[in-house]
Amino acid sequence: MKSKFLSNILLTLIWVFLTGAYEFNNFLFGFILSFIILWILSGAEDKSSKKYFKIIPRIISFIFFFLWELTKANIQVAYEVSTPKFNMKPGIIAVPLDAKTDLEITLLANLITLTPGTLALDVSTDRSVLYIHAMYVEDKQEFIADIKTGFEKRLLEILR
Repeated sequence: MKSKFLSNILLTLIWVFLTGAYEFNNFLFGFILSFIILWILSGAEDKSSKKYFKIIPRIISFIFFFLWELTKANIQVAYEVSTPKFNMKPGIIAVPLDAKTDLEITLLANLITLTPGTLALDVSTDRSVLYIHAMYVEDKQEFIADIKTGFEKRLLEILR
């Protein structure tokens, strides 16, 4: 998988140098173009090659998902700060984890903490539960489902 990524970057850089346009849009177009070329040329190669072509779209999808969640949370917190009415329903929720490794749990906790209005507080000693403080907890089960089907599921699809 590492060699496919390096090949993709190398082809992207060749594209950028050949076109002479050293801009982000050109780099992005070159990356997409080289990704498609490598995907077509890989054919029925080994399993690690196929994994690369599944992970890159998932990473891109995850970035857009995170930016969307970040935007929603920022708007919600900004609205709360700018209005005199108190709309918060804060709470601490115990979210059961499917993430098992230190990397998975750390990334999940950091992504939750980066989102305004939520803060990962602690992980249970057996690493099966993540405790999260949230500013807006209307329904506890809905909050847990949002974390499980949103951040955790998408993160584990990338890491596993």
